[in-house]
Amino acid sequence: MIISNQKRKLNRFVRENKSDLTDLTLSLRKEWGETKDFLGIDLLPRPHFVRCTREALETLNQKVDSKIQEILGILDGYKSNEEIVIIAIGKGEIDLIYYEVDFSKVSSPNNLDELIEILETKMTEIF
Repeated sequence: MIISNQKRKLNRFVRENKSDLTDLTLSLRKEWGETKDFLGIDLLPRPHFVRCTREALETLNQKVDSKIQEILGILDGYKSNEEIVIIAIGKGEIDLIYYEVDFSKVSSPNNLDELIEILETKMTEIF
C-alpha cells in the first residue's frame, strides 16, 4: 500500500477533485471502449495519469508473488455503472482509489486533454 504521507496526499487530491476525477474516468472509459483497462496515477517521477491494462496488472501480480491479488479481485468485482476505481502507483507500492458515483451529477468535460493537464498540475502541487 502507499505509505501514509503519500496516502494522505492522495486522499486530499481525490477529496478536492472528486467531480473532475469522475468526469475524467468516465470519459476515458468511454473513449477506451469495452476494455478491461483502468485509469492509473503514477506518482513518479512526478504525478501523472496512465492507462493500466488488465494484462499489465496481471503481469505485475506475477512479478510480486501475487501480492496484489486482492486488488485484482476488487477490479473484477467492481460495478462500472456505479463505482469509480483508479489505481495509484508509488515507488514499490500500489493502492486503489475507490468510490461510488452519483451519475446524476456527472458531466462530460469539454476538453479531455485540458482536464488531464489541470488535474496533473494539481497533483504536482500537492505532491
